[in-house]
Amino acid sequence: MTQRLPAPKPIDDLAGWLEAFTHPSVLVEVLMLLACVGLAWWLVRVLRGTPKNPLEPSIWFGKRLIDGVLFPLLLLCSAYVARSVLDRFMELAVFKVAIPVLLSLVAIRVGVKVLQVAFGAAPWVKLLEQTISWLAWAAMVLWVSGLLPIVLNELDQISWKVGASTLSVRTLLEGALTAGLVLILTLWISSAIESRLLRSATGGELSLRKAVSNATRALLMFVGLMLALSAVGIDLTALSVLGGALGVGIGFGLQKLAANYVSGFVILAERSMRIGDNVKVDGFEGQITQINARYTVVRSPAGRESIVPNEMLITSRVENLSLADTNVFQSTSIAVGYDSDVTLVQSLLVGVALEQPRVLRDPAPAAQLQAFGADGLEFTLVYWINDVENGQGNLRSSINIAILDALRTHGIEIPFPQRVIHQR
Repeated sequence: MTQRLPAPKPIDDLAGWLEAFTHPSVLVEVLMLLACVGLAWWLVRVLRGTPKNPLEPSIWFGKRLIDGVLFPLLLLCSAYVARSVLDRFMELAVFKVAIPVLLSLVAIRVGVKVLQVAFGAAPWVKLLEQTISWLAWAAMVLWVSGLLPIVLNELDQISWKVGASTLSVRTLLEGALTAGLVLILTLWISSAIESRLLRSATGGELSLRKAVSNATRALLMFVGLMLALSAVGIDLTALSVLGGALGVGIGFGLQKLAANYVSGFVILAERSMRIGDNVKVDGFEGQITQINARYTVVRSPAGRESIVPNEMLITSRVENLSLADTNVFQSTSIAVGYDSDVTLVQSLLVGVALEQPRVLRDPAPAAQLQAFGADGLEFTLVYWINDVENGQGNLRSSINIAILDALRTHGIEIPFPQRVIHQR
């Protein structure tokens, strides 16, 4: 027959706490809790393995073994199993505190990690993380101290009648907690789907997967919001009037906003513009770095970024320099004296272009005699590049400098305007 160890006195006051934590059975609890920590650490290390990219944001795994949701979650599960086993042989003191603390830690870690992955470094995320932490630790203190049922009972007494329903502060708090949990789970699922879809996508496939990711997140957020409203106690049938008013508002006052959102999904679906394309819109030229639901970000080689509404990309003329391929045409002009050897000038110009590694060999560069100018023969050197993201002006400058050196080396005159003035 199993014998239980002598039980410490119930923890009713500060003296009881101190006496309970000095009981010999507490040492067994501490050793068991340390074993749970070691087991959780080992399991996380085995499951984590060697990450391919340690800086990649992850909810389950962080930069370190204990930085993530998995470690406190495994620790909570193992501690709960250990508590169930030890409770058959002794009265517990340490685990009465450890379980609420670990549960609060899991709640904080889940909320913080999901918000960081879903919204990045948004300024309001930090405030929301602190709010989650304070609420979780406050609930833990009330739970351990035994005041939680008393506080909930008192909050339940503060009630009022709204139509045919009776609401109380406790009902609102429980509904808000349920709503927050539903929204966090929704963000977690949508972030996991987005990470899986965009992990190995490039080019046009990246744009299509981005569209699917945005649509999935919007759908999950809508479903989560509906579930959250139901949890709070709001009758969803009452939203029909709100939906009608919202439709009228979109029809009259939010036309541009709705048009931008619809245009964003059209751009992502038809792939006429993709992330990484070089475009010119409204006189601004640069590379597309982001395609969001409402706007697109175009970054110029000089570092400036233009936020372009998606409706403008649909309704106005846009030059896409890399839609069919990434080849971009460039040219530079030069004038030489009329007594210059045309064949030699053409050979020098083509040779200068071929000396540049960024100039494509197919199609090959060409030097063309464009016009008989007032001061000399006007040549145009044409060539192609396929890495416009590395800049265009720097390459043109290098070619012009090389042309100047080549013409001076071969004694070819570069004329300057000369005028004869007749004076009476």
